[in-house]
Amino acid sequence: MANEPVRQREQTAGRDLSYPAPPEPLPVPVYDNHTHLEISDGEHPLSLADQLDRAVSVGVQGVIQVGGDRETSRWSAEAAATEPRMLAAVAIHPNEAPEYEQAGTLDDTLAEISELAGRPRVVAVGETGLDFFRTGPEGLAAQYRSFEAHIEIAKQNGLALQIHDRNAHAEVIATLLRVGAPERTVFHCFSGDAEMAAICAEHGWYLSFAGNVTFKNAGMLRAALAAAPRELLLVETDAPFLTPAPFRGRPNAPYLLPHTLRAMANHLETDVAMLATQISTTTERVYGRWDAEPVVTAPAAPTAGTRLGGLQ
Repeated sequence: MANEPVRQREQTAGRDLSYPAPPEPLPVPVYDNHTHLEISDGEHPLSLADQLDRAVSVGVQGVIQVGGDRETSRWSAEAAATEPRMLAAVAIHPNEAPEYEQAGTLDDTLAEISELAGRPRVVAVGETGLDFFRTGPEGLAAQYRSFEAHIEIAKQNGLALQIHDRNAHAEVIATLLRVGAPERTVFHCFSGDAEMAAICAEHGWYLSFAGNVTFKNAGMLRAALAAAPRELLLVETDAPFLTPAPFRGRPNAPYLLPHTLRAMANHLETDVAMLATQISTTTERVYGRWDAEPVVTAPAAPTAGTRLGGLQ
């Protein structure tokens, strides 16, 4: 079926595969800055329509659907073209770049990402960046080359940049400063400390917090949240990963984002409605309005492959 998930999250033994009950709706609607609805999860996976219907019912009025390779970026662009509650980001995930390089197809794939970036309702290039956790030294050259190419694609198209940064804070920052960051640069699933938050603030880079900011051991993230200017804050799920407390480990979805936003408001000692209003305004400043470009009326079936697993 057109626009239905094309990947399945790898399951681990003993994991609770049931979706949590919907939370209390937010008093002011917000957007999910980063989600992967191309990846299904759970004992009873949700359809794309179910995902978005549940999200809207609790005050999550739209999502940024993020690709991580050639196939899922194509899927994201095609799905966003037909779904008014979805905008798209397209890119090669840093852990995928060495595989394309080894296969001799990195340049062709980057060319396709550049083409997808010019399509209607594609508003960001991402997720791209550096990941020193899963990729060894032999793959770093490809990661750097891919990252710098994505930065250029974002600038050429006037799009936001969504960064994946894992165990590579200094190197990501150095690259942005060396080649020049796009005007709207977002650290997806921000994982730095208060000092890094201050660096982001200095350069006007946005910090998007995911469900892991609610984890008991996330004191460093909460310190970074407190240090960041409110006007640079975004919120995301990174679904189906990083389900917020108290549901850590269970399937995640955009409709669970209110748990993260309420935890952020609680830590910041601010009103939930005020924080939601500010984040919603900021999200539209980064990506534009969800109705800025019309959807097409005749959906085309996405052409993504069926490789199992997912990107985090």
